[in-house]
Amino acid sequence: MPLGTSALNTADAILKIEQSAENLKSRLNEEYAEAPPVRQILSAVGDQPSAGDGPPTISSGPGLTSKSHIGEVILQLTPSESRALSTREVADMWRQSTGSIAEAVELKFGYSFITAGNAIDIQLEGDNVEELRIIAEKLRYKLGEYPGVIDITDSFRSGKQEMKLSILPSGEALGLTLGSLARQVRQAYYGEEAQRIQRGRDDVRVMVRYTEKERRSLGSLDSMRIRTPDGSEVPFATVAKADLGRGFSTIRRADNRRVVNVVADVDRTQITANEVLGNLRAGPIQEILTPYPRVSYSMEGAQAEQSETTSSLIPLFAMALFVIFALLAIPLRSYLQPLIIMSVIPFAFMGAIWGHLIMKTFGFVSGLAMMSGLGFVAATGVVVNSSLVLVHSINFRRSIGESLRDSVLQASISRCRPIVLTSLTTFVGLAPLMFNKSVGAQFLVPMAVSLAFGVMFATVITLLVVPSGYLILDDLGKLFRRIPKLEQPTPPPASNPEA
Repeated sequence: MPLGTSALNTADAILKIEQSAENLKSRLNEEYAEAPPVRQILSAVGDQPSAGDGPPTISSGPGLTSKSHIGEVILQLTPSESRALSTREVADMWRQSTGSIAEAVELKFGYSFITAGNAIDIQLEGDNVEELRIIAEKLRYKLGEYPGVIDITDSFRSGKQEMKLSILPSGEALGLTLGSLARQVRQAYYGEEAQRIQRGRDDVRVMVRYTEKERRSLGSLDSMRIRTPDGSEVPFATVAKADLGRGFSTIRRADNRRVVNVVADVDRTQITANEVLGNLRAGPIQEILTPYPRVSYSMEGAQAEQSETTSSLIPLFAMALFVIFALLAIPLRSYLQPLIIMSVIPFAFMGAIWGHLIMKTFGFVSGLAMMSGLGFVAATGVVVNSSLVLVHSINFRRSIGESLRDSVLQASISRCRPIVLTSLTTFVGLAPLMFNKSVGAQFLVPMAVSLAFGVMFATVITLLVVPSGYLILDDLGKLFRRIPKLEQPTPPPASNPEA
């Protein structure tokens, strides 16, 4: 809720969320009576236990604490392996059942046990906080137009209500400054320390200020007497004015510039974060930022983690491919045969994609993730094993005098069983992790899917592509050998210096 909201008002909002959670619990536990998915509900006002921010602290004002504007409702579910619904599905049902909360600044339904950050996190950077607020608002409305984009909010937070003082030209003519004006108003309402009295081991501060009745009414501000630099006193209303408004709760900075983050989550069954951000970069975000040339943007959250991981992974992956090529080329004494062996690597990538589509159909994995890419990198070093075994067998048979066609055919037949068994044992060994639905294993499931299905798919391709590639390589060698070499021109006879 807005900063300064009382705990009673926050409790009313929390009560609405709690009631929708109770209704959802009753409906789900009745529908899945054999294995009720919801265990219990915990609500908190003035604190967010899952965030670990600590207990609320007392602030001035009745019914107010420093965290009286926040609250949380926790829906505890049974272990994921013992219920039919996923955590995301329960969160989506709860979000739809709750609807909107009046005057809420941020309403977010979190369900991820492990996350690299917000799916969509656009960081706006500039020097003017008001410009950042306007752009953030426009971005939130734009994100709301995409289907499947949920929990849209930004990091801009208004502060508590405050009096904003400004000096009139008549006050400036008398030599008043905004600093001296604010100091005198503060002395009148908050007080100014006149002296300290020692009482035992404690100091008692004597504050001089308006009476309690005068301090409770802002009407007394207009009749307040303001002292000018020459010692005279004038009414406040003749030299200054005061407007009610809200300041800033916090001002966040990055690289010495003020920033505001626009964050959102996505329902991956409808759209992905990459699709949304790709569409935004194609034009809408430039249209929003064009009137504000001093404001720039960058991607944070999961996108920043993904970019950082990818940028560091690509050069290392290229180095790994070069080392694999060198390790194959040296014993094989060929620069072309390692390419035949490594030709199955792209098919391992296709197998990883198909594996995610298959597993997503049965609900064991939500989709491609960064760990999926790491699983593919791991599969790269595994899939070349089967190809290496097959090429080595072909070379051995050719060395003992068999024809090329017989060598390829017999090697493919004799090596088929060990190649298939090796891949099957790898797949079966990863199966317990792939089909594990516990919360702790979900982080590693995408990597296991990429590795297992990449190896299996590449194995089938190995038995087809590698023998064909070997024959094609031999045909290309014969073709190049048939091309006649260009005759070198006969050099002219050397001239006789004596002649």
